[in-house]
Amino acid sequence: MASDAKPETLLITLTGKDRPGVTSALLATLARAGVEVLDVEQILLRRRLILGLLVTAPRDWRKLRDAIHATADALGMSVEVDRGTGDNRPRPEGRSHVTVIGAPLKAAAMAAVAGRIADSGANIDKIERMARYPVTAIDLHVSGASPEALRAVLSVEAAAQGIDIAVQPANLLRRGMRLIVMDVDSTLIQGEVIEMIAAHAGCEHEVAGITEAAMRGELDFEESLRARVRLLEGVPATVLDEVYDAVELAPGARTLVRTLARLGYRFAIVSGGFTHVTDRLAADLGIHFARANELEIVDGVLTGGIVGDVVDRAGKARALREFAEQAGVSVAATIAIGDGANDLDMLSAAGLGIAYNAKPMVRDAADTAVNVPYLDAILYLLGISREEIEAADAEAGIVTPRPPV
Repeated sequence: MASDAKPETLLITLTGKDRPGVTSALLATLARAGVEVLDVEQILLRRRLILGLLVTAPRDWRKLRDAIHATADALGMSVEVDRGTGDNRPRPEGRSHVTVIGAPLKAAAMAAVAGRIADSGANIDKIERMARYPVTAIDLHVSGASPEALRAVLSVEAAAQGIDIAVQPANLLRRGMRLIVMDVDSTLIQGEVIEMIAAHAGCEHEVAGITEAAMRGELDFEESLRARVRLLEGVPATVLDEVYDAVELAPGARTLVRTLARLGYRFAIVSGGFTHVTDRLAADLGIHFARANELEIVDGVLTGGIVGDVVDRAGKARALREFAEQAGVSVAATIAIGDGANDLDMLSAAGLGIAYNAKPMVRDAADTAVNVPYLDAILYLLGISREEIEAADAEAGIVTPRPPV
């Protein structure tokens, strides 16, 4: 008859200055005792090693304890051996990844985050750094509270501390191939294309005013777009090429696309802007899908009209669903990124909606917000560290900036 008694175990915690061979030396000592490894965790902070192992306890556990201490002494390290029973406790229901991003990320902010997690009845099971440059990003593995409950509490704390906090369910979707659907103006690129065209027509300020009102949700998007495009009547079509040449990508845009493309992600851009720019952006960056409005051109000049239906708020969400079907991924496996009211339906439809340097009403509606001016910070929400990004770039002969150490 099988026994329900929990096996005796030893928790070994080794600390000290790191150097090659430390982990192998300790494991060799354990191997000679014939024990079973139940769990192991190792972290390195400024060349200081903390190595924890949970192993089954042999009958003569004191002999093994003495051998472990002898190994630690030979390595010039400290060790603790605690005898107990059983494995680690199962993690409670409700598991989340809580990604905290700050520039800088101060201890007071982290203390506030940890406090709110504790107030929610949840526990931090593991902490790892995702990036130190150009922002500090820390990923917390949390259990014991629903992602929805954590998101509600931590979004308030994020605003109070001036940091970004993303809460995502800890499930397989985070590791699977996904579709990224991105707004273009003021998201993938800096600025608004229509305002750049308007500068050539001498009506930049008038167009900018209408744009701002539409982004805040004060005007119907289609009506506002048609009003702005009417102001562009008579502009030579060659201006569109000049505008494209002047477009500046958001910092980190190429890194984001390049890194996720290596992992098999699919990309789409959906814009209330214009195909002359978005189609060329898609070709330049290797983006798989693109949808935007088409300006009417007759005899080499803009007529002030739009060809076909306007890509508005509902149209962006519709495009997200269509692109997901074409890419062969579920809508739950999509990530939408945008900044304005025109992106709200798309952000809501996606499995993860990210407000990127967005208007307040968009930040409030999205699953999470990123307010640092680096588009590649979104990689940290997906569990990809800065070190992994730099290593992959180095293999491809691409040099990425690194901070002083």
